[in-house]
Amino acid sequence: MIKITLKIDGMACSMCEAHMNDAVREAFKVKKVTSSHKEKETVILTETEIPEADIRAVVEKTGYKLEGYLSEVSEKKGFFSSLLGK
Repeated sequence: MIKITLKIDGMACSMCEAHMNDAVREAFKVKKVTSSHKEKETVILTETEIPEADIRAVVEKTGYKLEGYLSEVSEKKGFFSSLLGK
């Protein structure tokens, strides 16, 4: 799983968060996307890498500004692995 964290400028409310989430879902095949206007952040979980340039184009179409992009491999740990310390 790949976790992509975007720093977004311009989101001001929960409707902005929904607008950003919808734009990402429409443009890319993702497992999960969440946005926070307070954190100025959108987090995407996906199975395939999404190039920064492609994300930038989608963000700019929404009227927001992409200020940061971080892509990292994320291992999803289940409930039992956290209990067992694995």
